[in-house]
Amino acid sequence: MKKVLSLLLAVVMMFSLVACGGGEEAGSDVTTYKVGVAIYQFDDNFMTNYRNELVSYFETKNTDTVKYEVTLVDGKNDMATQTDQIRNFITQGMDLIICNLVQTSSADAIIDEVVAAEIPLVLINREPLAYDADGVPVKEGYEGILNNPTVCYVGSDARQSGTYQGEIVLALDNKGDVDGDGVVRYVMVVGDPENIDAQFRTEYSIKALKDAGVEVECLVEQIGNWATDQGQTITANAITAHGDKIDVVFCNNDGMALGAYAAIEAAGLKVGEDLYLLGVDALPEAIDLMKAGNMTGTVLNDHIAQSHAAVDAAVDVLAGGEMQNYYWANYAKVDKAYVDANY
Repeated sequence: MKKVLSLLLAVVMMFSLVACGGGEEAGSDVTTYKVGVAIYQFDDNFMTNYRNELVSYFETKNTDTVKYEVTLVDGKNDMATQTDQIRNFITQGMDLIICNLVQTSSADAIIDEVVAAEIPLVLINREPLAYDADGVPVKEGYEGILNNPTVCYVGSDARQSGTYQGEIVLALDNKGDVDGDGVVRYVMVVGDPENIDAQFRTEYSIKALKDAGVEVECLVEQIGNWATDQGQTITANAITAHGDKIDVVFCNNDGMALGAYAAIEAAGLKVGEDLYLLGVDALPEAIDLMKAGNMTGTVLNDHIAQSHAAVDAAVDVLAGGEMQNYYWANYAKVDKAYVDANY
């Protein structure tokens, strides 16, 4: 009996050692990187698509030996809140931080804190440094991204998106001049005056018209903060004030353009007949409006290409690779022909 008990005890001990050894081996072979992702505001159409794709693409990078643990936080469009979130990421020992800034003017401070903590930083969607028309940095002595080997920006050149809006209007038979009086009168619904995308979309959409020799007149230029309800209010008020004088409503994003359309529809006006409506992002809802003839055009802000570039940059630097300062993704002009061919 003693021999039997001894044998059983030996077998149990052997299995215990095998089980423990397997767990230790599996655990020691897996490297887990903690990635903190700070989004300026979850309640944003485009950034919702962006962050979902970002997380999904990170999941495809997981292997048997490398895992990416992604933590998302909502800045609620408040810079103080986002700053605290970034500091929490630093305290938590994140291996890399991805940040969609609430305020691009705060880029310097965020960069300085993250760099001081020796954590790689990937800024996305909102370019932190404004340039003038000649490509000269507005802020002299700014080094934020430049010369920082562990900081980069991933996004698109907003000048291109504004130009595409203008070119869509120029391609119309009447070049946007609905009443044929020789002047294109427009309403400009601005996202955020501090944001470089808003600045360039506002400027370059009109520049495209002027460069083509079209006479323009601004009836209303007002801040909509990227919000659908504000786009609706601004457009409704513009229609009340200016009525059939409005030829074109330019919106810095599709979210505000969706609101603008609601106001246009409520006023009994028809896009394509009474006025034209432009946005940026190519959201599914905007594409649906275009299919129905209720929106003139938009510009594809490729959240898939941008989010993938951000993840690829993050994965590369975490693996010991070198980080570029800038990664660019092109916009695409979305007019009727584009919609017919792609949707």
